[in-house]
Amino acid sequence: MGLLDGVRILDLSQMLSGPYSTLVLGDMGAEVIKIEPPGEGDRTRTMPHHHFGGLSGYFISINRNKKSVTLDLKVPEAREVFYDLVRKSDVVFDNFRPGVLERLQIDYNTLGRIKPDIISVSITAFGEEGPYKDLPAFDLTIQAIGGAMSVTGEPGGAPVRLGLPMGDLAGAVFASNAVAAALYKRERTGEGSRVDVSLLDALVSMHTYVGQYVLQGGEVPGPVGSGHQSVVPYRAFMGGDGEWFVIAVFTEKFWGLFCKMLGIEGLEKDPRFEDNPRRCVNREALFQILEEEFEKRPAAEWLKKLDKAGVPAAPINKLDRTFADPQVLLRKMVVEIEVPGAGKVKTTGNPVKVLGEEERFEAPAQLGQHTDEVLSGLLGYSKERIAQLREKKAL
Repeated sequence: MGLLDGVRILDLSQMLSGPYSTLVLGDMGAEVIKIEPPGEGDRTRTMPHHHFGGLSGYFISINRNKKSVTLDLKVPEAREVFYDLVRKSDVVFDNFRPGVLERLQIDYNTLGRIKPDIISVSITAFGEEGPYKDLPAFDLTIQAIGGAMSVTGEPGGAPVRLGLPMGDLAGAVFASNAVAAALYKRERTGEGSRVDVSLLDALVSMHTYVGQYVLQGGEVPGPVGSGHQSVVPYRAFMGGDGEWFVIAVFTEKFWGLFCKMLGIEGLEKDPRFEDNPRRCVNREALFQILEEEFEKRPAAEWLKKLDKAGVPAAPINKLDRTFADPQVLLRKMVVEIEVPGAGKVKTTGNPVKVLGEEERFEAPAQLGQHTDEVLSGLLGYSKERIAQLREKKAL
């Protein structure tokens, strides 16, 4: 039994932000019914570059543990089917642009008349109000407007997109949290909720201490490479063999341990470096000393010495090494899913581990795979009625 066992979610979302959010909810036990347009389905089904059993690797990575039902919500008969599904469900989830729900007549006010305690969750680029609300956007544009690219990359270099799509994923995680909170509120009050999650809002909220340079100090921070605006040394260095690793000397305790490990005479008590504020001011001078020292040994040797000294440090893994890392494997963050027509396919696991709960990983559904099952089993539709709906192009 999962944490959200018994919760039914109608998922109208496509691409990344919405499907990732409902992936999280499905992994925690919710029944997720993915509603897709007939014929084409979610556009990520056919994304490049890897395909397994007719499904793209992109789609597989974010759509396990979901059923697929096809409905053309532009057709009145399909909307009636959707309304029947709403009556049997707890949450309706979408990532349409503002105004689409109203045009399709599936907005919160409409659904609330059908099921007063329904929870309606929308992820949009900019939210449902404001001068940008009608603009199209993707992860890249959210990262740009949200300031993330301005603090990523090397000083003086071109702006750099975050390697992970945090413009999409930040909002996705907040939306998952909001669903759990709205369900708890409904349990206490019997009331539904309308939840509006903006990708821009979510990313802006994650600036935390970096944002305070502007909001409290009037400074505009720029990129610091792999480093930290307010902690030194806290960045990547190259060993003598050309391999990279990071050190994270976050406190004076670690500074002392670090200096003893290096064995550079006078470094710990050098007035330029004796505490973190001074190290921040004199970071370039310190970096020059450290870079010259780290060139003397291979990265692996430095990592052994740092580990023995108790200083936080790590290799900079490429993804093949990450997915083979014993810690990652022990935590079951690489799992296999049986995909019909392709056999076992590896994908990332569920980071939420619950004592005594067995994890569930069902293959992503083929387009419309569960349409008849859901309409007959959940809604009680006859075969004749389902056939009529197909004739009217509703399914």
